[in-house]
Amino acid sequence: MDNSIVSALIVLSAIGVLAAIILYFIAQKFKVIEDPKIDDVDEALPGANCGGCGYAGCRAFAESMVKAGTMEGFFCPVGGNDLMKSLAPILGVEAPEKAPQIAVLRCNGSVKNSIPKFEYDGDMTCSFTTSLTAGTGGCQFGCLGGGECVDACDFDAMYMDPETNLPVVKVNCVACNACVEACPRDILELRNRGPKEKRIFVACINAEKGPLSKQNCTVSCIGCKACVKVCNFDAIDVNNFLAYINYEACTLCRKCVEVCPTNAIHEISFKPRKPKADKKEKEEVRLVVK
Repeated sequence: MDNSIVSALIVLSAIGVLAAIILYFIAQKFKVIEDPKIDDVDEALPGANCGGCGYAGCRAFAESMVKAGTMEGFFCPVGGNDLMKSLAPILGVEAPEKAPQIAVLRCNGSVKNSIPKFEYDGDMTCSFTTSLTAGTGGCQFGCLGGGECVDACDFDAMYMDPETNLPVVKVNCVACNACVEACPRDILELRNRGPKEKRIFVACINAEKGPLSKQNCTVSCIGCKACVKVCNFDAIDVNNFLAYINYEACTLCRKCVEVCPTNAIHEISFKPRKPKADKKEKEEVRLVVK
């Protein structure tokens, strides 16, 4: 064999060995020893990678929580409180209890309540339509009915109602927040599920004055403050002609629902109200009692 070839092989081998040694010492210098708890937490998580926890997947959530050494400010909406309690022994801390939440649609501008003023024939995606028009009903705040929120849901917890053209949130919603982020008009909101799934909220985000909002939707909030006046728990505020109910302060007394002149306040999972007797019926009852 030619001496030049042998010399080249020896040089290349020496360079390879030297590079390997250098890389070894560099790897030892900068190696990161990962806490084994991260693997334990990651394996216990549902693996949905929905981002509802606020992190880019379950692994990132596990790493952040283990490094923080606390469960405060961390919550997996898919697994809920039961999952978080199961993770507590791994981390050696107590898991804070969080009220279960669900997404709600703060709009009731169905095709019946917000009658279409024209026919739209084009791209139906909400993100496109919202930059082009206020919507066929004319409300610049209302639901556009494109269904991007439904498409964003990975848990089959939403569907589009063909009669109202509005999204409907099902009880199996895990409050992952995907639909909330997908809505370009910020109509969807996460709220506490409430005892026995009972919830009360204003199904409107129209910030226009009453007469203007009523022109485009018959059930819009008009900012009349009738709900504020009957609430004894300071749970309702009106800003920019729009009422908002603080679900943490609300006691579900339903008084606000009764006085709302436009039926903009929705009550969910309550028993049907007894029909109120008119004056004539009340008078007849009074006479019978006498």
